[in-house]
Amino acid sequence: MSAPERIPPGGVTTTDPAAAELLARGELTVRGRIRDASNAALYCTVAHEGREAACVYKPVAGERPLWDFPDGNLAQREVAAYEVSEATGWGLVPPTVLRDGPYGEGICQLWIETAPEAELLALVDGEEPEPGWRAIGFAEVGEGRTALLVHADDERLRRLAVLDAVINNADRKGGHLLPTADGRLYGIDHGVTFNAENKLRTLLWGWAGEPLTGEAVDVLKGLRGALEPGGGLAVTLAALLTPAEVDATRARTDALLEAGKHPEPSGDWPAIPWPPV
Repeated sequence: MSAPERIPPGGVTTTDPAAAELLARGELTVRGRIRDASNAALYCTVAHEGREAACVYKPVAGERPLWDFPDGNLAQREVAAYEVSEATGWGLVPPTVLRDGPYGEGICQLWIETAPEAELLALVDGEEPEPGWRAIGFAEVGEGRTALLVHADDERLRRLAVLDAVINNADRKGGHLLPTADGRLYGIDHGVTFNAENKLRTLLWGWAGEPLTGEAVDVLKGLRGALEPGGGLAVTLAALLTPAEVDATRARTDALLEAGKHPEPSGDWPAIPWPPV
């Protein structure tokens, strides 16, 4: 028997139907556990019809209860984030499907190999960022010293900031940013998203209050149409979220277009997740 054809990690685009089919229909084999994940996350391989890829499997049974999100549906929110990402055309979330696995229903998401040399976050001295960087805020670094936390002034991060505003991401940490060797950027861990209340909490505040790019406006207009009652994205999300959460997603998209700028911290909710990385 010949060796199965491997889908190169990070080399499959988020719009590749072969990747989604492989994740949905392939045989999952658990290889290990990702120990630094807050919920159960298993490193697996998935194989189907001679193709194989690495993936992450997060069973619903391994989700920890949260006070502000219903129990047992973080997986659906991860899939919903992927669907919205796909609707933008930006491909910012790895292919993600909801399926049965060795420990019951959960998500299966394509594993992304990162480029460790890609620097997206940094701590710097001084009160202003250098060219090419955006300020997030000051952080204590020990012995009474503070440093300025910055993120790269990168169009990929700016797109992700728009996506996070639409899906109301309550936990955009540095460890959730996966740059790849081919120049792509993916965001992962979208279980705490789509809350009907404003809970945006992110490291990507560098463009707060600044006008949206023309590209972002066009994408948001497309999303608004897809989110109209009966629209394709609205129907897809209705199977994953509550009616109130779908309505809130539509309202956030409308609000972004009406304001024409990146959102700013509300002051009603911690603006930066902790720990930030």
